[in-house]
Amino acid sequence: MTAGYGIDMGTQNLKIFSRQAGQVIQEKNTIAIVEGNQMYAYGDEAFSMYEKAPETIDVSFPINGGVIADFDNMQTMILEMLEGRLKAKLKGSDIIIAVPTDITEVEKKAFFDMFAKTKIKAKSVKLCEKPLADALGMGIDVSEPTGVMVVDLGADTTEISIISLGGLVLSQLLPLAGNKLDESIVTYIKRQYNLVIGTKTAKSLKESIGSALPPETKDVQVVVGRDLVSGLPIEMEVTSDMIYEGIKDDLASIGSSIRMTLEKVPPELAKDIVRSGIYLTGGSSKIRGIADFFSDITNITMNIAERGSDTVALGLGQVLTEEKYARFGYTMRSRIFS
Repeated sequence: MTAGYGIDMGTQNLKIFSRQAGQVIQEKNTIAIVEGNQMYAYGDEAFSMYEKAPETIDVSFPINGGVIADFDNMQTMILEMLEGRLKAKLKGSDIIIAVPTDITEVEKKAFFDMFAKTKIKAKSVKLCEKPLADALGMGIDVSEPTGVMVVDLGADTTEISIISLGGLVLSQLLPLAGNKLDESIVTYIKRQYNLVIGTKTAKSLKESIGSALPPETKDVQVVVGRDLVSGLPIEMEVTSDMIYEGIKDDLASIGSSIRMTLEKVPPELAKDIVRSGIYLTGGSSKIRGIADFFSDITNITMNIAERGSDTVALGLGQVLTEEKYARFGYTMRSRIFS
C-alpha cells in the first residue's frame, strides 16, 4: 500500500491521518522559536511553554484565523513531525490537506505549497474543502442529492456550510470560536472580580464547568490568578454561572450566524436539513448544553459528532481510502486554470 497522509492544520491542534496505520495522530499546532529562527520545540512540548516562556523563547501558533500566518515555521514543524516523530515515508506518498472554503485562492495555495514546494517528492499533493471532509468524517455520504448542514466550531473560526451532491451550496467562515470564548472568560473575570487569569486557565474552565445554557447545578473550580488590587497571586473559586455569563454573548452571535445562513437555504434543501438536523463538530462543540442552545435558536435538532476534534482528519482518510470519494481531492493547478 502506498503511504498516504491526510492533514488538518487547525489553529490549536494538528491532526494527521495515516493510511497505513488507519488512525489519527494529534499534536498541538504550536512552535517555540529561539534566536529569531531556530526551532526550540514544537507540538505538545511547545504548548506546555505557552504563557510561561521567557522573552528569549517565542511561542506561537503558525495557523491564525484558519490560514497560514507563518509559512516557514509551519513547514519546518510539520515535516519534522512527519519524518522525525511519525517516521513517515513521504517520498512517493499521497498527501491531502484540508482547507477552509471561505478563504482566497492565494491562501489555499499556501497550504498546497507546504508540500508541493519541498524536496520530499510526494506522488500527489491535493487539497480538500474542510466542510466536505467534516461530513465524510461523521459518516455522511455527501455525494447524495440531499441537503446537509455542517457547523464546525474550531479554535479560531466557526465554519457554517450547506452541502449537496458533493459540492458546497453555501459557506461562511466566522472569526469567532473557542479562542474568543476563552478571551471573553478572561475579560469577564477581570472586569467583575478584579482577577487576571491566563487563556490556558480560561480554556480549562470552559471545558470542565462551562455551559451554553444557565447551569442547573453550581459547579466550582479553584483557580490561581493575579489580584488587580493587591497585585499578588491569589486563589479564587470560579463557578459555572461565571463561565456561562462570560461566554453567552459570543455563543449567541454564533447562533445568530447559523440562523442567518439557514434563511438563505433553498426550500428543497431546507426540508432535508429539518429532517436530518444540523451536524455540529469541532473541538468547541463539546461545551455542555451547546446542542440545546443552538436548537432553541434554530428550532432544528443538533447532531454532535462523537470525535469532534478528529472529523476533518477522518474525512480526509475517507478521501484517501475510498475510491468514490477520491474526486473531493483537487490540485491547485486544475482548480485555478481549468
